[in-house]
Amino acid sequence: MAQQLALKVDVDTWRGTREGVPRLVETLKQHNANATFFFTLGPDHMGRAIKRVFRPGYLGKVSRMSVVEHYGIKTLLYGTLLPAPDIGRKGADIMRAVRDAGFETGIHCYDHIRWQDHVADQDAAWTERELMRAVKRYTEIFGEAPKAHAAAGWQMNRHALRMMQRLGFDYSSDTRGSEPCIPTWQAEIVACPQLPTTLPTLDELINRDGITLENIAAHILDMTAEAPATGHVFTLHAELEGGKWMPVFEQLLAGWEAQGYALVSMRQYLENLSGRILPHREVSMREFEGRIGKLALTA
Repeated sequence: MAQQLALKVDVDTWRGTREGVPRLVETLKQHNANATFFFTLGPDHMGRAIKRVFRPGYLGKVSRMSVVEHYGIKTLLYGTLLPAPDIGRKGADIMRAVRDAGFETGIHCYDHIRWQDHVADQDAAWTERELMRAVKRYTEIFGEAPKAHAAAGWQMNRHALRMMQRLGFDYSSDTRGSEPCIPTWQAEIVACPQLPTTLPTLDELINRDGITLENIAAHILDMTAEAPATGHVFTLHAELEGGKWMPVFEQLLAGWEAQGYALVSMRQYLENLSGRILPHREVSMREFEGRIGKLALTA
């Protein structure tokens, strides 16, 4: 059986939903590749990310890629000078079309900026309220309860992990790590499989250590030349690979096919693990190269 590489699509914004998602669906179909789309389901408050300018490392990351080029000036004003569009209400038909095209869907978040910037320090009540907003909206759109979650910005807390179990999710993909696992938080076991992102994202690599748009695909393909026993999970973004970086993504798809990978959804990846005893891995918030601040990492 071919080794698997699961494709996880994070959809952060209204522009990504409206423009990037349909393009990615068509590209994936052309390559006979599967994927899972994780949607932001509430307001697009991306303009409020301007507050991050005061965080160490933020200006350095922005200087490595054109944020305006990828997200558009309107997106960068949503929630501040422009009203925030409700992604779930405006984009429900697009989301259902993804499902109808045969792709798995799941929850990314309700309000991306709110979750990414605040969840790490919040209590159980805040966390449950925010997550249940996403669950309710997803159920309204798809007519069934969600079964998978992928945290915005890989930001989590103990209460959010517990809710993956309470809500009966089949799996969650909230962390960065090297292999699928059963997560623990300060030794508390959470009975919901965690499928970490195992490969760096394009925006973490671009314009660092001599990596450019011309050689970034080759760089990642070097990393996947030797397949680990449990395969890989690659996270892409509707705003990036579904936009200006689509040619890079197509290079990756062709390269992974040539390397012999089966390009699968997160659910197919989970099903391939059936019968395997997953190790327990401690989740903690730590610095991660190429990202600003701390992320949920599995030890």
